[in-house]
Amino acid sequence: MRTSRLGPWLVVLFGALYFLLPLVATFEFSLRMQRGLYSFRAYEVIFADPRFRETFSFSVMASLATIVAGTLLVVPTAYWVRLRLPGFRPIMEFVTLLPLVIPAIVILFGYLRMYNSSSWLPLAGTEAGTNVLLLCGYVALSLPYMYRAVDTGLSAIDVATLTEAAESLGASKWRILASVILPNIRSAVLSGAFLTFAIVIGEFVFASLLNRPGFGPYLQNVGANRAYEPAALTIVAFAVTWGCMGALQLLGGRAPKRSR
Repeated sequence: MRTSRLGPWLVVLFGALYFLLPLVATFEFSLRMQRGLYSFRAYEVIFADPRFRETFSFSVMASLATIVAGTLLVVPTAYWVRLRLPGFRPIMEFVTLLPLVIPAIVILFGYLRMYNSSSWLPLAGTEAGTNVLLLCGYVALSLPYMYRAVDTGLSAIDVATLTEAAESLGASKWRILASVILPNIRSAVLSGAFLTFAIVIGEFVFASLLNRPGFGPYLQNVGANRAYEPAALTIVAFAVTWGCMGALQLLGGRAPKRSR
């Protein structure tokens, strides 16, 4: 009995050590910037760098815009497919898997061929258009994660019954989607949102080749030219990721308020 209980704990302990020891070693190395003593000098250098603030804020704004655009695209589509077009689910799953199969650089060069400065829609010719092109690329990269998270959330509720009940009370399609469906799949949408955030915040290919001030190219540039600052940036990125996961637990586990 004791052996059967000890086995799972040993597996958990081994997994924790496997993931945490490299992180502890990276954190310890990031404190060695000043010879002979531990200090947070590398973090001070990073946070004082205006490029860090510029690229990080740009990637955060791009992440939020991608989450909003992806949610507005995926939630109505997944809801309508599950409610009215269940036979199209395999096609939707195949389409949303394409960004995992097609390399990001191929998608980007396809965008540049279609939307360069001499095309019928010259998005790449202006800074605002390039930002729109970057947003479209990020939405495409996040589709496999956002769609599957939302589709899993929809599978856990009775979409047809909820829709019929709301229609019997006179609710419109958009009112049903916003007031009935979305609150019931909030945890699923948040899961897809934070996965999208983690993808966009460190994305390199689109931001680099479109010459946008993203956090991914900044990470690569610092890692190629410095020693201790990349370790500090790694810890910062890890803290941001865990902060997102903590926010997911807080927001997703909170019950929706009931109006009287």
